[in-house]
Amino acid sequence: MISVSPSVPATPRPASDYEALAARFRPVFERIAEGALHREQTRELAFEPVAWLRAAGFGAVRIPVEHGGQGASLPSLFRLLIELGEADSNVAHLFRGHFAFLEGRLHQPDADSRAEWFHRVVGGALIGYAMAERGEATGGTATLTRAEDGDGWIIDGVKYYSTGAIYADWIVVSVLDGAERVAVAVPAEAPGVTRVDDWDGFGQRLTGSGTTRFDRVRLPSGAVIRRFSAADLQTQSYQKAFLQLVLLATLAGIARTVLRDAVAFVQPRTRAFGIPGRSSPRADPLVQRVVGRLSSLAFSAAAAVDAAASALEELHYAALSGQADEALYVATEIKAFQAQQIVIPQVLEAATLIFEVGGASATSDARRLDRHWRNARTVASHNPAIHREQAIGDYLLNGTAPDGAWRAALEGKAPRLDSSAEPAAPVDPFAARA
Repeated sequence: MISVSPSVPATPRPASDYEALAARFRPVFERIAEGALHREQTRELAFEPVAWLRAAGFGAVRIPVEHGGQGASLPSLFRLLIELGEADSNVAHLFRGHFAFLEGRLHQPDADSRAEWFHRVVGGALIGYAMAERGEATGGTATLTRAEDGDGWIIDGVKYYSTGAIYADWIVVSVLDGAERVAVAVPAEAPGVTRVDDWDGFGQRLTGSGTTRFDRVRLPSGAVIRRFSAADLQTQSYQKAFLQLVLLATLAGIARTVLRDAVAFVQPRTRAFGIPGRSSPRADPLVQRVVGRLSSLAFSAAAAVDAAASALEELHYAALSGQADEALYVATEIKAFQAQQIVIPQVLEAATLIFEVGGASATSDARRLDRHWRNARTVASHNPAIHREQAIGDYLLNGTAPDGAWRAALEGKAPRLDSSAEPAAPVDPFAARA
C-alpha cells in the first residue's frame, strides 16, 4: 500500500538558462527539419541528422558540466526534445534509450562507472536499447552465460523494437543470467551483432526500431551494468516516468509540426471551397479557428510535458539528497501517466484537424501531412494509455503502486487478486501535483 508523501524540502537548483542552451542546437534542429519530409518519402534513415547532433554535443546535454556536458535540467532536456520532435519526431524518439541510460548513470553510486560512460558520451558515443522481444509471452529469452574459458560473457538472442540501436555505438541489452534478469552494454560493432532495419510500423519509420541479433557475442566481465531485483523498484519507477516523458515530448513536438505545417499550407493559398474566384483562406474565420485550435493543442501538450518534467526534477534532487521515499517515486510516476492521458488525445486531434484547413489538396502525397497522425499514433501505442489510466484509478482509489505484476515477479511472488480485501485509505489526488 502506498501513501502520498509530503512535499519535498526546497533543494538548490542550477540556474535556468534554457534559451542560451537551445540557441546552441536550434541551427541543427532547423537543418534536420529541412530534410524531414524527404527522409519520410524515401525511407532514408537519419544517419546524417544523428551525426550533426553528435557533433553539436546533443547527446551530452544532460551530463554535468564537470564531466564535460551541458548540465541541463530535466525540464530543459524535455523542452529540447520537444523542439527536436518538431523538427523530426523520428530523431527525438531514437534518443529515448540514450537519455534514459544516462539518467540511470546520474543515479549510479559507482563514480568510476559514471565517469567512464560520461566520458564516452561527451566524446560523441550514442547509446541504443534492445530490451523487448517478439514471442508468445511477455519477457525475454536472450541469454547471458559465462565464456567457456571463464573470461567474460557470451550473449545470444534476438531483440525487436530496438529503437535507436541502428544508430548507436553501444547497445544496452536485457538478457537472462540463469533466472536473473540483467542489462549488459554491448559495443554495436562487436562480432556477432547484427542490426536490421525491418521495423514495419506505419509511423516513426526511421527510428531503427527493428531487429537486433546477438550471435555468441563475447563481452568482458564488466559488461554487466545492472541486475534487476525487488530492491530496484524505485529506480524502475523513475525510469518508467522518464521513458514515458521522452515519448510525450516527441508527441508535443509533433503537435508543433502540425501547427507549423497548417500555417505554411494556408498562408500562400488563393482559393477556398465555396468561394468563386480568388480568395484568401487566411482571412476565413473558420480557417482561423482551426489554426487557433491547433495552436492551443500544441501549447497544452507542451505544458503537460513541462509540468511532469518539473515533478521528475523534484524527485531527481530528492533522490540525490536521500529524501525520496517510495511514495514520492510512485506519485511522480503517476503524474507521467496523467500527462499521457492528456497529451495523446490532444496530439491525435491536432493531427486529424489539420486537414480541415485545406480540403482535398491537403491530402496530397507530396505533402505527407498524414505522417503526423501515423507518427503520433505509433508513439502513443508505447505503454498503452488505457493500462496507465487504470493504474491511475487504482492508485487513487486503493493506494496501489503501478505495475503490480512486475513488482510481484521481482519480489518472487505470484500476483494475487483479492476482491474481498478491505478498501484502502483514500489517497488525496492533489497532494503531489506539480
